[in-house]
Amino acid sequence: MKILVICSKAFYNRIDPIKQKLEEMGHSIALPNSYDNPGAEKEAWSLGDKAHAEFKKRMFQQSEATISNMDAVLTLNFDKNGKPNYIGGATFLELYEAFMKGKKIYMYNPIPEGMLYDEIAGFSPIVIDGNLDLVK
Repeated sequence: MKILVICSKAFYNRIDPIKQKLEEMGHSIALPNSYDNPGAEKEAWSLGDKAHAEFKKRMFQQSEATISNMDAVLTLNFDKNGKPNYIGGATFLELYEAFMKGKKIYMYNPIPEGMLYDEIAGFSPIVIDGNLDLVK
């Protein structure tokens, strides 16, 4: 299966072992847009509001194109800044894109409680509770 990993930049340091395990299982893994340059958004901010808005636009378009070519997304949702199973705005939009394109949606941990709980639950994600063997 072709799987796009989606998550907050704060979790990029946790991707490699997950990617390796999934590849050992025979999956093809695509990484988040700015994985190779996690500081890209900060760089765009330094150029001003307009440059940052253009950066975000490119990232959304790139995510849409990538998701179109995937079979599934795997959401890495770990604790961040005291928020359990954190999912940020960009990751939520990628979940929505995957849902609208009929892709399988896997979540590493349960859906976070909070204002978007019902919407994420509506995407019918497959919660794997950290068990990558459930990605099929």
